[in-house]
Amino acid sequence: MEPIIASKRLYSLDALRGFDMFWIMGAEEIFHGLAKITESPFFLAISNQLTHPDWHGFHFYDLIFPLFLFLAGVATPYSIGGQLEKGKSRNQLLWRVIKRGMILVLLGVIYNNGLALKPISEIRFGSVLGRIGLAYMFANIIYLYTKQRGQIIWFCGLLLGYWLLLLFNSAPGFPKGDLTMEGNFVSYLDRLIMPGKLYLGIHDPEGLVSTVPAIGTGLLGIYAGNLLKNSPLTMQRKALQLFVMGLIFLAVAQLWNTVFPINKNLWTSSFVLHVGGWSLLLLALFYYIVDILGYKKWAFFFVVIGMNSILIYMSGQFIRWRYTTEAIFQWLFQLVGDPISVLVYALCYVLVKWVFLYFLYRKNVFLRV
Repeated sequence: MEPIIASKRLYSLDALRGFDMFWIMGAEEIFHGLAKITESPFFLAISNQLTHPDWHGFHFYDLIFPLFLFLAGVATPYSIGGQLEKGKSRNQLLWRVIKRGMILVLLGVIYNNGLALKPISEIRFGSVLGRIGLAYMFANIIYLYTKQRGQIIWFCGLLLGYWLLLLFNSAPGFPKGDLTMEGNFVSYLDRLIMPGKLYLGIHDPEGLVSTVPAIGTGLLGIYAGNLLKNSPLTMQRKALQLFVMGLIFLAVAQLWNTVFPINKNLWTSSFVLHVGGWSLLLLALFYYIVDILGYKKWAFFFVVIGMNSILIYMSGQFIRWRYTTEAIFQWLFQLVGDPISVLVYALCYVLVKWVFLYFLYRKNVFLRV
């Protein structure tokens, strides 16, 4: 960890990243608790959206992972682009991008397996951080060596190429274009080429081949970041353009879904467009409220999380958050009793993590990769 160097950055970007991480640092359990206590159709519906569908389909919980990757792309024109403007060479920045990508892959392996030594056959190499690292790395390499038109061509080529790969191939013994977990070609390739074990034995949702369309998610973020940073449009027009793009992406995704289902497990091309549409809408909303209208105080809670997102994600492997929460608030859980204690526990669990992050924020200490 090191002190962060002050720089010009989008407050809305940190706020949206924090909003994204908020849901996987325990906030989903708040709504699961509300659903359990009230049995209200409203909270039951929200609780259901905070789970993953078994295979095809989309719940809003599926947005958390790709939104984080999208936001990493949004930051690229500010970070890598800013370094280019200061005179750094593309080759210098290339090694920086590769190093960051590989560090995230390594952190992903540690997150999955801990620090214990294991046989390779027992190690799961596919991971959320690994996919972010690889997709970020390749999207940034494309950014470094192509202009925006080239980036758009790459984006379209990756999504169409991935669709054709799955459409005209399958695992042995299955019909061409099969998209079941057992029969799809991507999971079959992962079984052939990935070392170690897959998360579900025959399939890994963070497999190697399905990382290819995830590069498109990063490129879409780069496009949005370039619009915000370099476009001569007014801030209001930028927000409107992001919003309109988001609606178009959602519409096209639904059309594509009829022949190529939205599926997070395979990171299908229609999934890229669907989560890309929601990501664009959320970015437009946060940018408009926070950076254009200037309403920042409400977003501070999320900024504290967003500034240390990798740290709070990794922390569960090294900090016993449940033990800490129970040690501090056990008296409160006993006081309120069941079933309310389920909800109170979830709130306290998030609070303990947030206070930890706030302490680091006040000390100006952040985990940088």
